[in-house]
Amino acid sequence: MIFINIILALCLLFLTLPVLVFLFQIIAAVLMLKKVEHKNNVESNPKNPKIAVLMPAHNEQLVIEKTIQSIMPQLSSKDSLFVVADNCTDETSTIASSLGANVLVRENKTLQGKSYALDYGIQSIKHFSPDVVIIVDADCLLSEGAIQKLVDACLFYSRPVQALYLMEMPKNPSIKARIAQLAWIVKNKVRPTGFKSINLPCQLMGTGMAFLWEDLIHVNLASGHIAEDMKLGSDLAKVHKAPIFLPEAVVTSIFPETKEAIITQRTRWEHGHLSVMFTESPSLLFEAIRNRNMQAFGLFLDLIVPPLALLVLMTLGVLVTSLLLSIFMSIIGFVIWALILLCLISSSVMLAWLYFGRNVISLKQLCFAPIYALEKVSLYFKFIVNRQVEWVRSKRD
Repeated sequence: MIFINIILALCLLFLTLPVLVFLFQIIAAVLMLKKVEHKNNVESNPKNPKIAVLMPAHNEQLVIEKTIQSIMPQLSSKDSLFVVADNCTDETSTIASSLGANVLVRENKTLQGKSYALDYGIQSIKHFSPDVVIIVDADCLLSEGAIQKLVDACLFYSRPVQALYLMEMPKNPSIKARIAQLAWIVKNKVRPTGFKSINLPCQLMGTGMAFLWEDLIHVNLASGHIAEDMKLGSDLAKVHKAPIFLPEAVVTSIFPETKEAIITQRTRWEHGHLSVMFTESPSLLFEAIRNRNMQAFGLFLDLIVPPLALLVLMTLGVLVTSLLLSIFMSIIGFVIWALILLCLISSSVMLAWLYFGRNVISLKQLCFAPIYALEKVSLYFKFIVNRQVEWVRSKRD
């Protein structure tokens, strides 16, 4: 009986901190939204820095043209766009070159993945010696003026800067697609906004990322990790270079429509997130305590919040277990504890929906979210028994 009590208490303690962090981020974002004026203190850099835009691309002939067309008008004559054509077997190189990009061809069938492509790109542009490097995925569109905003902020803060990265729904979206977009908005917009309000960092999101050249050449990009962006952000936080969120610069992409592509993308994102969470959060906490590194501590707090569906499932699991055991044991306190956590999560989601998601999904449709979470049980079980460790790009529609 004592052993069961200890296990339940540890599970609830393990869940309480991420739930409280999640709740705080949502409330802080709402309070920041409700401010009448939010001034951006970033000033334009008078030195006219040299910019390199680095784009990893693997068989992206269907989408790369629009991406390049959203970038080229934002570059000056001394800036350059470098496309890393990574193990391509289509017309990616030809299209990129015809649109004015510098194409770097990489052929390596052993070391495959985005992190290796990025490392190859950085090593290949050393002769260019840019002041700032901006990384953009080949299927993303940059908002007008996004590059200049990212560069100005990167130079102003002398730290990496992350743009607001949003995924748009396909035409005639299903309820599941609407729930997925709300979850994306909460993860990539609401939570970073909440931490930004108290000067805490955000995670790197894989695209729309700006770095000082001197910072980028001293970190290991060729990690081979499927969540190379989150791993890179963790490494940078440990040397007081954690990313800063810049919602004024926007990068957009579109959710895939085919079932196969959706599963591939979701598995890569969530298995990568969980992998980084388990491997990097202890070292971030240790770094924060040892060197009083608030950047590392902030990223630690953000990292220990698991994907929203998993957080709900774990809390429900502890609640159901506590209820069943309460038939035979006097553990009503654990039942109440789990119920409070579930209420806090629900309240956080409702608050996020109320201020950030009403144009995405109706309240009636949002009620199907628990079913959506249950459908992902197999994905999380697969993380335990057969997790994805290799980077696999989603097929383009």
